[in-house]
Formats: sequence, C-alpha cells, structure tokens
Amino acid sequence: MKFQLQHTDPKTNARAGLITTDHGEVETPVFMPVGTVGSVKAVHISELKDDIGAQIILGNTYHLYLRPGLEILQQAGGLHHFNSWNKPMLTDSGGFQVFSLNDSRKLSEEGAEFRSHLDGSRHFFTPEKVIDIQRIIGADIMMAFDECTPGDADYAYAKKSLDLTERWLDRCLTRFDETACPYGHSQALFPIVQGCVYPDLRRRAAENVASKDADGNAIGGLAVGEPTEKMYEMVELVNEILPQDKPRYLMGVGKPENLLEAIARGVDMFDCIMPTRNGRNGQIFTRQGVMNMRNEKWKDDFSPIEEDGPSFVDTLYSKAYLRHLIHVNEILGLQIASIHNLAFYVWLVEEARRRIIAGDFSTWMPEMIENVTRRL
Repeated sequence: MKFQLQHTDPKTNARAGLITTDHGEVETPVFMPVGTVGSVKAVHISELKDDIGAQIILGNTYHLYLRPGLEILQQAGGLHHFNSWNKPMLTDSGGFQVFSLNDSRKLSEEGAEFRSHLDGSRHFFTPEKVIDIQRIIGADIMMAFDECTPGDADYAYAKKSLDLTERWLDRCLTRFDETACPYGHSQALFPIVQGCVYPDLRRRAAENVASKDADGNAIGGLAVGEPTEKMYEMVELVNEILPQDKPRYLMGVGKPENLLEAIARGVDMFDCIMPTRNGRNGQIFTRQGVMNMRNEKWKDDFSPIEEDGPSFVDTLYSKAYLRHLIHVNEILGLQIASIHNLAFYVWLVEEARRRIIAGDFSTWMPEMIENVTRRL
C-alpha cells in the first residue's frame, strides 16, 4: 500500500491524499460504508459503486469469523470474491465487538475469550489469530488487535488497557511479518492508538504507534461515550505525533459534523454505521439539515428528498413517498434511506477534499457544519 499526500489546507490541518492498493486507488478524505457481515445493509454492490460512489468498504472480522466462517471465505478466494466487491476493502480487528460483549468476555495476556452473540459458543481471539483471520478474509487494509477502552474508564484501567494493547500490537506485527495473503495481493496492517481521554496516555500510544513505521495508522477508542470536545482534543493531540506521510483512520466516527471537525484536524479515513442504521430508522442527512421521516410534517410534502442531492433516489422519490414507505415498514424505504445517507456521507468528504484542493476549506467548513446540524 502506498500513500501520497497531495494537498494541505493553509489554515487548518486538513489534507487531501491518495492511497494506492492492489485493488485500486482511494482519494482521501474518504468515508467507508460498513459492510458488517460482507454486505452493506439494504444496498447492492452496483449501487455502492455507481450510485453512492464508494471507493472502499469495511468488513467486520468478528462477524465474518462467525458467519459465514473462515472455511467458506477461503474456499471463495476471500471476501472480494465472495461478495463481488473488486475495489479496496478494510477489516477491523474485532476489538470493538469484543469490547461490546462486556458481560461475556474475559481478557488475559494471551488474548480475549468471548461468547458468540449468536449461540453462546466460546471463542478465543489472540493477536496472532486475528491476523490469521484477516489474512483469510483478504482485506487490503487490516487492523491490529486491541482493547477498545470505554470512554468513561478511569486512569488506572485506561493505562492497564493500553499496556495490553501495546503488547498485543507487537505480537500482531510479528505475525504479520511471518505470514502473507493467501490470494496473492498485498495487505497493509494499521496499528491502533488507544489511551481513552488521557492526554499522556494518548501521547504515549501515538509515539509508540508512530515508531512502528506501518503503512498507516488508526485512532480508536473514541465516540464510545466520552464528550465530543474530548474526542476532538484527543484527535488533535494524536495527529500532531502520527507521521504526516501515512494515512490516519478515525474508527467508528460519526455524525457529519464530527467528520468535518476531524478532517480539519488531519484525519483521512472514516467509517460509521450511522448513515445506514439511522436511515433504517427514518433519519435522513442532507446538505440543508437532518430530517426525521417519521414526522407528520412530511406526509404531504411531494418535493424531492433533496433538491440536486448526491444520489439518484433524491429526485426520483418525494419526501411524502419515503415517509409513507418508512411508516408502513416497507423494505424499499430502508433501501432508499440507506442509499441516500451513504451517498450524502461520501459526497460530504469528497466535497471537503475539493475544498482542500481549492484552498477554501476553512471558510466552507463552518457554514457546512451549521447546515448539517440543523433540524428540519
């Protein structure tokens, strides 16, 4: 994997770059739709490529390990062949999912023991096993195994957790160097910066990660319960340390305004389930603001979902029709909402890139944040 830094904004730390993988190029900043179990919910691959304009998608190691399982993925030739996505792909490490199974998991020096949320069966993830799983999935970009520390963790717990994550990182890197992708294409491994909301821990973690000289680096353990301003503070601190010539990936973030604030602080890559999950619940993100399509006010509004919106569905369907579909729990409504929201997120970061290149990102961003946070 290669990364080329192409432009920087003169008044912020916003950047425009180019990631090159064996499955194609990715222009940054970039938003990655989340395909948890090998599919972005309610969205066809052709819609992801042609209508939404996704450059790269994310798969989830924990969920893919459970279903369809490694044997099926290996027989298929990896996830690219299994789901017919021939562009770049990233997999997370499963660390966040193990974190979310707090009541049924046990951490040790060796790894994480947990019970499947499907049938209660016991499983054990070690750093080495997580690398092996991601090799079999075949993603272009892999994540190191970490513990995702809760946003409200006390200092002692956050330090102990970071100590473990750093030891696991060394084991991940060793296993990565010992193995290769079974399908012949190259794979990159990103370490993850943890440290909760404590500046000295985040600084230490970022310095350790930077010293590994990986192809790129991730920032984890944010948007997990801490105040938003703390998240921005930690991103800013970490990005002052992470190398300029490597892509920076802020994991699991977030709302449209969070993306813009993080881009201004030097983040290049994002993923989040919010556009699809919230869309399935009737929330629509637009350049004018946020709409709750379950509200009565849209019942007889026959104007387009969004005038000149980023997706083909925006002018094809009216607000009234989308509201009707969601109100009666029609599957098409979930599909339309998901396509629109993903297209909006992809458009938003692409527009940020255009503004960075044009040199007016710093004046455009505040106006856009004001718009996207408005309730319609």
